[in-house]
Amino acid sequence: QDQLQQKIICPGPVTCLTASPNGLYILAGVAESIYLWEVSNGNLLAILNRHYQDLTCLCFTDDSSHFLSGAKDCLALVWNLYSVLQAEPSQIPDPRHVWSRHSLPITDLCCGFGGPLARAATASLDQTAKLWEVSSGELLLSVLFDVGIMAVTLDLSEYHMFCGGMDGSIFQVDLCAWPVQRDRTFQTERENGKVFRGHRNQVTCLSVSTDGSLLLSGSHDETVRLWDIQSKQCLKTMNHKGPVTNAFIVLAPANMFNPDGKPSVPLPKFSKHLHGTESNDEQGSEGVTLRLGLHQQESGESYLEKAEKMYSQMYSTREKNLVGDQEHLTIQVSELEEEVSTLRKINKNLFDFSARIITKPAK
Repeated sequence: QDQLQQKIICPGPVTCLTASPNGLYILAGVAESIYLWEVSNGNLLAILNRHYQDLTCLCFTDDSSHFLSGAKDCLALVWNLYSVLQAEPSQIPDPRHVWSRHSLPITDLCCGFGGPLARAATASLDQTAKLWEVSSGELLLSVLFDVGIMAVTLDLSEYHMFCGGMDGSIFQVDLCAWPVQRDRTFQTERENGKVFRGHRNQVTCLSVSTDGSLLLSGSHDETVRLWDIQSKQCLKTMNHKGPVTNAFIVLAPANMFNPDGKPSVPLPKFSKHLHGTESNDEQGSEGVTLRLGLHQQESGESYLEKAEKMYSQMYSTREKNLVGDQEHLTIQVSELEEEVSTLRKINKNLFDFSARIITKPAK
């Protein structure tokens, strides 16, 4: 089918790219900077410069509230999206966590389910893969391998962590193994039944199917392989004409095979300048820009600030000093329920407002 193709020029070579699960934002790594665009209008919302070397990987949490970045400076950073959006253009927001336990460049990131309470995995050339808790920033597990790790992913139930090595091997790490050890060594000769063998060069990407039965892997040996996780057998090999840099399993959209299912609104070009700093300030452009909470920043909290406060409360329930304090927890739960009710009303009002704008007949 004929598809609309559009070339979007970025400020420099893009080393990593990801989209938020809700489809509202795009993140790109250009040199040591992180660029954040809004998809609907192409506005460049933020440029984050907290890494010291080139970016290698980016990923969002499943609720799009946080994102993680990894770079050649051996650092993995956790960012709160709302804090980034609320920051003034002249300010560089601080990441929520700075993970500095790797000794060589970060090669891959993976985030599980649970929003801000999720667990995240990092891979590095220092021959380790580490598992972290996003809410507290604590290191939960560190696994040492015989080779540098180029790719990492978790299955949906987070029973296993899959790590792709520079020698083409794929290692399966049991996260529920007993006894529980924070530092573990993966000994290939002993874990023979937990290694996928077939690639002849470094594994660059991994993806697990939603039912947890299949593993997809891409490699610099110019092949993509589909594996049965239970038997470790290769079910299918797909050849390419060059090194495979990215591959993942995705649920097919409902209208994927519908010939009439073409996007009605093309993507705008992504801006090269921060939103609000353009010389013409978008003169002559049509559309509606909603800036939540800006009119009341002097008198009270904005909606994004309230959302940030709600996430902070979610974090605080994880702290040890709240364990056993039932009365305090009950108060926090009631506050969260009231906040959710308020946000639902705001969401409904925004939807009704947007629906009136979109369905308004043209003059």
